[in-house]
Amino acid sequence: MAKGILGRKIGMTQIFSESGVQIPVTVVQADPNVVLQLKTNETDGYEAVQLGFETKREKLSTKPEQGHVAKANTAPKRFIREFRTLNVANYELGQEVKVDTFTVGELVDVTGTTKGKGFQGAIKRHGFSRGPMSHGSHYHRGPGSMGSIQANRVLKGKKLPGHMGAKTVTVQNLEIVKIDTERNVLMIKGNIPGSKKALIKVRSAVKAN
Repeated sequence: MAKGILGRKIGMTQIFSESGVQIPVTVVQADPNVVLQLKTNETDGYEAVQLGFETKREKLSTKPEQGHVAKANTAPKRFIREFRTLNVANYELGQEVKVDTFTVGELVDVTGTTKGKGFQGAIKRHGFSRGPMSHGSHYHRGPGSMGSIQANRVLKGKKLPGHMGAKTVTVQNLEIVKIDTERNVLMIKGNIPGSKKALIKVRSAVKAN
């Protein structure tokens, strides 16, 4: 059965297995999510389960937001995301989704927004090699050739300086090493995209063997 939950990235740490092997893990704080809406082919043209994460003050929410969450008999949520891989028949409106839906050893796909680096040059952004730094060279960290002279323009897709980071990235087939149900914490092996306190989307791996 496909599973999914929203959480916040707390940071990285390490734990040790029973055999003494050190395992680097990312800690994800996944407080109980609430099912806010169940979308079906008949009503919406596609199937999806809409989850809400992290309660916010009613004062900070609009009346349409308050009316939307009232159907699920819950408070306004700071983050609302849809999971299309979840089976709508397995969920009910207003149901809480907790970390105990997952099991230790299960493989998951984790989606987050990478750290924004701002405007960066071609060396940092694309890994270009720099030019000579001495012997009269005037080419050091430039992007190099713009392409063929015959095209008379820069072709689409040319790797150039520009905005780096701040992209939605999914890392697949990460293993859940530990689950703390009391603290609503998932410990996932390896690193995941995003800065500390960033919103993280965890769902069952689609390519798991």
